[in-house]
Amino acid sequence: MNPDEPNSPQLDAEALRLAAANALIRRRRTIKPALMSSKPVENRHLAAMLENANWAPTHGMTEPWRFFVFKDDGRQRLADFLQDLYKKLTPENAVRPEKLEKMAKQPLQASVVIAIGMARQPIEKISETDEIAAVSCAIQNLHLTASALGMAGFWSSPPITDSREMCDWLGLEGEKDRCLGLFYLGWPEDEEWPEGKRGDIIEKVKFIHD
Repeated sequence: MNPDEPNSPQLDAEALRLAAANALIRRRRTIKPALMSSKPVENRHLAAMLENANWAPTHGMTEPWRFFVFKDDGRQRLADFLQDLYKKLTPENAVRPEKLEKMAKQPLQASVVIAIGMARQPIEKISETDEIAAVSCAIQNLHLTASALGMAGFWSSPPITDSREMCDWLGLEGEKDRCLGLFYLGWPEDEEWPEGKRGDIIEKVKFIHD
């Protein structure tokens, strides 16, 4: 059918935009590093994800997100530090060998690991809750962009990352700055995109009419 013909149905721009948004949002999945391949993440893809993260909503235009990108040998530096930090912050009798091994392996299973920082506004006019929400929106933008590319992503927040030692190592100097975890990024090992599901939205919504 020729779209230039008078009797051709007109495409509804609003419906097309909504369909594109629906498809992307509902495509996003958490795919852990153990299920990522060794295929590298190209710089152009990484740049697109970080730029979209930078367009997250931000109360007071504080733009509190900070990203520390570990690639190549940097991932080994991160793995070594996480193991050392875990041993430092955990009582000796509570150290779990399997967790220590996971910290050694996981950063190397992803092509890129991004430590997620929240730089607190010095005057603290904007609440910490708002700043954390802004960083979370930035990560959602990044994850959605990764999903659009067919890339795997996983946001992990082990307790040790939310420590003063982690902030100091990353260079987050503010007294109330925080590290909100690690985002693992790579290509999925399995070509079949995983299925997802959610409970019925009607169970999570209440309408107040008056």
